[in-house]
Amino acid sequence: MTVTPTKQSYEVKDLKLASLGKQRIEWAGREMPVLRLIQERFAKTKPFAGLRLIACCHVTTETAHLAIAMKAGGADAILIASNPLSTQDDVAAALVSEYGIPVFAVKGEDNETYNRHVEIALDHKPHLIIDDGCDVVATLVKERKNQISQIIGTTEETTTGIVRLQAMFKEGVLTFPAMNVNDAETKHFFDNRYGTGQSTLDGIIRATNILVAGKSVVVAGYGWCGKGVAMRAKGHGADVVITEIDPVRAIEAAMDGFRVMPMLEAAAVGDIFVTVTGNKHVIRPEHFAVMKDGAIVCNAGHFDIEIDLKFLASQAVEIKEVRNFTQEYKLRSGKSVIVLGEGRLVNLAAAEGHPSAVMDMSFANQALAVEYLVQNKDTLSPGIHTIPEDIDKEIARLKLQAMGISIDSLTDDQIAYINSWTCGT
Repeated sequence: MTVTPTKQSYEVKDLKLASLGKQRIEWAGREMPVLRLIQERFAKTKPFAGLRLIACCHVTTETAHLAIAMKAGGADAILIASNPLSTQDDVAAALVSEYGIPVFAVKGEDNETYNRHVEIALDHKPHLIIDDGCDVVATLVKERKNQISQIIGTTEETTTGIVRLQAMFKEGVLTFPAMNVNDAETKHFFDNRYGTGQSTLDGIIRATNILVAGKSVVVAGYGWCGKGVAMRAKGHGADVVITEIDPVRAIEAAMDGFRVMPMLEAAAVGDIFVTVTGNKHVIRPEHFAVMKDGAIVCNAGHFDIEIDLKFLASQAVEIKEVRNFTQEYKLRSGKSVIVLGEGRLVNLAAAEGHPSAVMDMSFANQALAVEYLVQNKDTLSPGIHTIPEDIDKEIARLKLQAMGISIDSLTDDQIAYINSWTCGT
């Protein structure tokens, strides 16, 4: 049923886009059976009745189903964007006018608007936070200490966000529970590897329309996201080079068949560069200096600071948009560097983000993590908590069921054997 929102309850590009957004939300739902089952249960049990929730996420068709599920569970929920370029404006409009969920997100919003939306979210005085990158929690801790006492907990699904939460806990400022959704097996094994892998290549190809086969693709970072990007680039026929700071991951990359070298060496041979580290200035002045003319750089990590764009802009005599989400920096040296998606998440800036079948598991983890926080609010200690194994396995079981895949079970004899130390070979 269409609702009639007031201007104060939302900030989106254009409510006239709602019809298209609803169609796309419904299409994504075809590939999200696990979250649909959770939503149906939430609608009956209302685990979040009387609780205020804010979600800071990429506003996409998949996130729409998470927001709808939380509202079905009784939450007084609002949604803001976690990245200025990741918002799908038609989805934002549909959530407001078709589903009655307040949304504050516009694709391309500037940093001032983004920060204002974070403040609007915190003005909602939440009991629960779903965060993506930890900006909301960090702002709460730094600027809204008087609200901390009412927080039941937060969930976080990015590596970057977990690193920030760990630093906050170490400093003693994280005084409420945080659920580490990122490290759930049904999240990082699939979302980070298969989701980031496919969607990053999708974003690069949509932005440039280049042939990846035969190109040298440099992937900075061989965590789960980096593994996914490298695997998909290799599948497209690229010569893949890995740069790493971790010796174990570097060995793994070498044994997976990739060339491994420092970024300064890789910068001279790469045609396409993808940063997936979560750190800052992974590509910096000395790397730009040795790049080929026309080298393409993009980021699939959380923040745009992985590429030192301020320095690059300072060296440019001209910056122009040559295609959608594709900027050419013409340098004083006479060379050009091509930057995709303004250095922000290329898979969301230039494409549509992860496939919904992958986000089905990630957002199932988010939804059940919030429920776990509420169910255990009187016993959970401050700090970072892992997703319980039974929740992780239940999500996997439901996903297999939806895919029509059956697996074996242990016999009683096998269970007895595996739990005994007296049985020999």
